[in-house]
Parts: sequence; C-alpha cells; structure tokens
Amino acid sequence: MAAVPEPDEPGKRKGSCTSLRLSYWKPFKLLGILDVENIPCARDSILYGSLGSVVAGFGHFLLTSRIRRSCDVGVGGFILVTLGCWFHCRYNYAKQKIQQRITRQGMKNKLLYEGTHLDPERKQNSRNSSN
Repeated sequence: MAAVPEPDEPGKRKGSCTSLRLSYWKPFKLLGILDVENIPCARDSILYGSLGSVVAGFGHFLLTSRIRRSCDVGVGGFILVTLGCWFHCRYNYAKQKIQQRITRQGMKNKLLYEGTHLDPERKQNSRNSSN
C-alpha cells in the first residue's frame, strides 16, 4: 500500500496533485549537488544553457561539418550561456532582495513613528501649513 501524507504535515494540502507528487518524487539534484528546485535562478540557467549548447553546437556543425569541434563548441556554449544567465539572474535577485529589505524597513519605521513627534510626514505637514 502507498504511503498517504498525514493531514497534519505542513506544506501539503489535502486533495492537491502537487502534494501527492511531491511525496513520491525526490527533488531533482543536478550532479548530486545543485538542488535545481530550491535554488533561485538554477532552473532557468540550466535550461537556457542547454538551449545555448544546442544552438551553438548545431550552428557550428552546419557551418563546418566537423563533429568533434561542434561538440566542443556546444559544451563551451553551455558553459558560457549558463554562467551568463546565472550571474545576470543572481544580480537581479540580490537587487530585488535589497529593495524588499529597504521597503520592509521603511514600512516598519512608518508604523513605528506614525503619530509621534518623530514622524517625517507630520513635520512636512506642519511646515506646509505655516507657509
């Protein structure tokens, strides 16, 4: 008999297809070390790298008809496109995280200082009303 997920387990909704699928399938790890499912940007980088590999290798083969060199160009294309996508995506991800942190801190300060003498909006409103 197959193991049925317990209703008390967090993250698993009753009756959803994903909860059953996740309980039976192991997470995909590339080369045993890169958890593609949980690392941001890993999935897209690998997919774009694979596409870059096929395009570079096949394009080189069509131009030169040299099989071994085309495979080498394909591997090089995979490495270049994967690293390029990885660094671009991670840069944008880090930038987004910094913006989220700044916004979260601003919202926290807004809640903390709202209505007090330290409220920046209150100071601006009092300056505008005195003019």
